[in-house]
Parts: sequence; C-alpha cells; structure tokens
Amino acid sequence: MESAALITTFVTLFIVLDPFALAPLFLALTRGMDKQMRRSIAIRACLMGAALLCVFGAFGEAVLGFIGISMPAFRIAGGILLFLTALDMLFQRRTARREDTAEQDDHDDPSIFPLAIPLIAGPGAIATIILLTGEHQGVSGLMWVLGTMLFVMTLVFISFLGAGMLERALGKTGIAVVTRVLGMLLAALAVQFVLDGLRGFGLAG
Repeated sequence: MESAALITTFVTLFIVLDPFALAPLFLALTRGMDKQMRRSIAIRACLMGAALLCVFGAFGEAVLGFIGISMPAFRIAGGILLFLTALDMLFQRRTARREDTAEQDDHDDPSIFPLAIPLIAGPGAIATIILLTGEHQGVSGLMWVLGTMLFVMTLVFISFLGAGMLERALGKTGIAVVTRVLGMLLAALAVQFVLDGLRGFGLAG
C-alpha cells in the first residue's frame, strides 16, 4: 500500500473510532471502579471491537456480493453514512447520543455493551472497514487495513487507560474543538467515498 493510501486509511479509521470522544464515555461507564477493573474492561472492549471489525473487513464484501449489493453502491451509501456521522460530530450530536447510550446501560460490566457494541464497532466503523478493504484489494491490502485498524484500536485502548488525564488536560472545550476538527476531515473523506462510488458507475470523471 502506498504511503498516501496508508495515511488516508489511518486518518479515516482514527476519525471514525474517535478515541477522544470514547475516553470520557469510558470514564462515565466505569465510574467508581478501581484501576484494575477499568483495565480489564478496556481490554475486553477493545478485543471484542477489533474482532468484529476484522470479521467485517475480511468477509463484509463477500456478504454484500451474496445479497447483490455492488461495491460502488456500498461506497455511496457508506459515504453518505459517514457524512451524517461527520455532521453529528460537528454539531455535537454524536457525543450526546453516545452518552445517552452509555446512560441506558445498567450492567456492571459495560465492556461488550455498550463499549464494544455500538460505541467502538458501530455502524459507521463497520461501513468504513468494508469500504477500506474494498478499495485495497488482495491479501496484502486486507492485512494493511486490518493492521492499521488494530493500531488505531491500540490508541483507543491507550485513551481508555489515560481517560482521566486526557479529560483534565483538554477539558470540555478542548475535546469539543478536537471533535469538530475531526468532523470536518471526516466530511471531506465521506465526499471522496461518494465520488469513488459514482466513478464506479461511470457517473463521475
């Protein structure tokens, strides 16, 4: 994979998984727990989220082909979905919705739900991983995309462990600014996905 494509893959996955937004939610879900318990929850959540994304990355396109959906059509649909996600980030609706999801969970262990699903491996992340593996064909392309995803997931894990320090360092204003900047980048990448899909149908140059 070329360096430019690798950077685009990393930026896309980083924006969609959004470690900055997940960190304070992890704090809220693990309020009152000791350090060891928080660490074990972070490990389980990241492992489950990564496993789900690996499955969709490896077999998602085959599933689409089985039900008769072409990759150009999925690129357009995925691009629209990512654009809506970007709008949510820009207007803070995404964080508010994630917080609502977190507040609705009354279980002692939030590692699988809602952390792994849907906060980490949500619809946007699943659509993104299928789009990226569809763009980079072959075993080597799949390995690069999944490897990049695992690297970003490691950053999510680190953000969970350092959630307290991150929140104190950035504050609510800092986190809001970072989220909006990432939303702008995601919107541009979403438009590119749509254009790639239209090009696949011969509708764009």
